[in-house]
Amino acid sequence: MEVQAVMTPTAPHLNGLKGDFDPVAIVRAEPLPPVVAAENGVHDDAGGAKQKEIVLGRNVHTACLEVTEPDANDDFTGDKDAYMAGVLARYRNNLLERTKHHLGYPYNLDFDYGALSQLQHFSINNLGDPFIESNYGVHSRQFEVGVLDWFARLWEIERDEYWGYITNCGTEGNLHGILMGREVFPDGILYASRESHYSVFKAARMYRMECVKVDCLTSGEIDCLDLKKQLLANKDKPAILNVNIGTTVKGAVDDLDLVIKTLEDNGFPQDRFYIHCDGALFGLMMPFVKRAPKVSFKKPIGSVSVSGHKFVGCPMPCGVQLTRMSHIKVLSSNVEYLASRDATIMGSRNGHAPIFLWYTLNKKGYKGFQKEVQKCLRNAHYLKDKLRDAGISAMLNELSSTVVFERPHDEEFVRRWQLACQGNIAHVVVMPNVTIEKLDGFLEELVEKRKVWYTGSGVGEGVAASPPCVAVDIGSENCDCGLHK
Repeated sequence: MEVQAVMTPTAPHLNGLKGDFDPVAIVRAEPLPPVVAAENGVHDDAGGAKQKEIVLGRNVHTACLEVTEPDANDDFTGDKDAYMAGVLARYRNNLLERTKHHLGYPYNLDFDYGALSQLQHFSINNLGDPFIESNYGVHSRQFEVGVLDWFARLWEIERDEYWGYITNCGTEGNLHGILMGREVFPDGILYASRESHYSVFKAARMYRMECVKVDCLTSGEIDCLDLKKQLLANKDKPAILNVNIGTTVKGAVDDLDLVIKTLEDNGFPQDRFYIHCDGALFGLMMPFVKRAPKVSFKKPIGSVSVSGHKFVGCPMPCGVQLTRMSHIKVLSSNVEYLASRDATIMGSRNGHAPIFLWYTLNKKGYKGFQKEVQKCLRNAHYLKDKLRDAGISAMLNELSSTVVFERPHDEEFVRRWQLACQGNIAHVVVMPNVTIEKLDGFLEELVEKRKVWYTGSGVGEGVAASPPCVAVDIGSENCDCGLHK
């Protein structure tokens, strides 16, 4: 029998490389390729020049910081380090200025984490399941589980009955909660009020879920009469609901008890619905508000999420997501590479965030948060009353620190105070760092600007005859326009 020699390919051929391969060779430094820019602007498909479209804000490339290569002798001169130090110093001053005029977004900017600077030299990653340690040892699971236990007590669920993790942002909490609902009820329909955060509808697109938008009351709260109508139109399929514990624009709190009653009264027993509670901002505030309805796992809810960079005041985006242990089994899977399990959205997670949250929870505790909630609600009522006294349309929901008012006429004013706007309305979210002095400064400037914006004649560039009517948005009783004054 003739035996043929078998040629074993060398490593370079296995990798598709031709010729000799030196694994320690260093590539000679080449200049960076030039940025290719179309002449006379951006070209369309036909080759003609057209203006670059800018939507909702300013093009960031008009103010970008270019990355440049260091000079060959920079190790000796230190010019690059000096340049970057100057850029960072100017950026810090800009942050200080922008923080002074920050009112429109729900971020607590009152914090001091100097004690944690000693940990910034470590790459802390809580990849995988928070409750099962992986082979990667530079983690902060012990802090993460401590934070989760704290929220489990807040939302009334026993340690052995919940599963959760520290997310990379509030949106991830919604993505996970809605994914849990989809996994429990693969043929379920997602119901969410029209004023739900956009991440809810993003989740519906990502998961290819049928989504029904439910009408809202003027307050921004879900309209349970319309919810009933939509449920009855789809009675053959389970219901997955997003319940807002504080809507994005108006700070409205959906009536969780009424939502549950609406489900059960219309042929949806507890084994045919899943409720995710989006408590991004107010999920941590509401437990400390008298007369506020409870968000509790003692009720038939499936999951709750809250943002960590909002009321808590974490310096990086993060959040907390809790669900029932009985639900997580359908999503969790073993990952040999990690020597752990994983049921999270992102896998790798910021290991610093749980430490920041743990630090704040220990420092403030329930009593500290209670004081801050009371301060925010008191200051929000102060702002609303001052706006109305000045003849400015304004609304404040009973359980909220989000003051809604007529949209300022000047977009430069909107940008200066970093106001969040929608249609004819804008809002200020009163957070722990927002003082009476800051609100007074904002009010004084707004009142002065309105004297310029609204002359009664409507003559001149940037001048309107009168403030907009916002009765449709916040109710005629809160509107101070010429018709409803």
